[in-house]
Amino acid sequence: MELTLLGTGAPAGLPRPDCPCAVCAGALGVDARAATALLVDGAVLLDLTPGAAFAAARAGHSLGGVRQVLLSHPHDGPAVEVPAGLPQPGRVPDGRELALLTGHRVRAVALDAPGTGYAVTGPDGQRLLYLPPGGAPAGLEEGSGEAYDMVVADVVGRPDALARLRAAGAVGPTTDVIAVHLDHDVPPGAELRRRLAAAGARAVPDGTTLAVGAYEDVPDVPRRTLVLGGARSGKSVEAERRLEAFPDVLYVATGGTRGGDSEWASRVAVHRERRPGSWRTAETCDLVPLLAEDGPPLLIDCLSLWLTDAMDSVGAWDDAEWAGGGERALRERVRELTEALRATRRTVVAVSNEVGSGIVPATASGRRYRDELGRLNAAFAGECEHVLLVVAGQAMVLRG
Repeated sequence: MELTLLGTGAPAGLPRPDCPCAVCAGALGVDARAATALLVDGAVLLDLTPGAAFAAARAGHSLGGVRQVLLSHPHDGPAVEVPAGLPQPGRVPDGRELALLTGHRVRAVALDAPGTGYAVTGPDGQRLLYLPPGGAPAGLEEGSGEAYDMVVADVVGRPDALARLRAAGAVGPTTDVIAVHLDHDVPPGAELRRRLAAAGARAVPDGTTLAVGAYEDVPDVPRRTLVLGGARSGKSVEAERRLEAFPDVLYVATGGTRGGDSEWASRVAVHRERRPGSWRTAETCDLVPLLAEDGPPLLIDCLSLWLTDAMDSVGAWDDAEWAGGGERALRERVRELTEALRATRRTVVAVSNEVGSGIVPATASGRRYRDELGRLNAAFAGECEHVLLVVAGQAMVLRG
């Protein structure tokens, strides 16, 4: 089964008309995208958009052989003119299936938002799932589905849809996940590719033709990632973003609770509000056993608080205790942690503060903490396939 993406952008396209934002200003050339529309084997058109016939011609195809036009979501603005020769567009009721003379079968998938998803099975059995903007499948049960060969969906806008599909077994290791309905939520180019790769997805230019079932280009999701950054740099948001397309993430909070500290409680509440509802939370600094276990992905936030706890336990703030064995004990703890990270089979994303580029602390204990955190970050990064530094909300790739 062959799929041609006549457009891959949001309903308003990218750049949006009359939008002054920086992303729209830079969305030129291959980064410019028309509203998403899919042509399947030249016979089925999923979503009719302005200029679809011209888009097909530019991609070397004709709409003359289209036997079915299906709409996936309500369209704002003036009605789209139906090119001559095309059948009138329609929508299929949820759960119903169309059998076409071309040998394709199209089943309507119920969503949790206005619109309809379409599961297309080709004459040779390849399976494609297409989801409209802002939509995720409703009613999926864990482990209930057979993996699709290709999923075309709003990965940036609804990463939880991908998480649901993974939990249900509808997206597997060989599923080619294509991001569409791309808007100005994320900068195009390298930044878009990086974010999608973290979710196991990719984007292609308008006019690209893909063979459903070919999975050579499925991105490898980095198994161990360290996200560094200063205060309020966006490092925690970046770390969470890397796992929001995966189900059953275990969020490991190393900060614990601080009775009577309202400012700390407010910070914790903000973090909790951002997390997907399917994630679980563990408040602990005992990371080695978690890394040794098999299980869902771990998000560790953060290593700097883990280090504070470790330095408390070895008496690092007292010069005599530090010299009398505390330093050696801390080195052993860091070694155990990094060895556990090297051996782990879990996907791990860890957050840590980058404190070595600022003002030199005024106290000996502050300088000791700064130095030890630098050593910990370097040792932990050495065991990670992917290392990022977040500055002013922008992630810079240091490794991977």
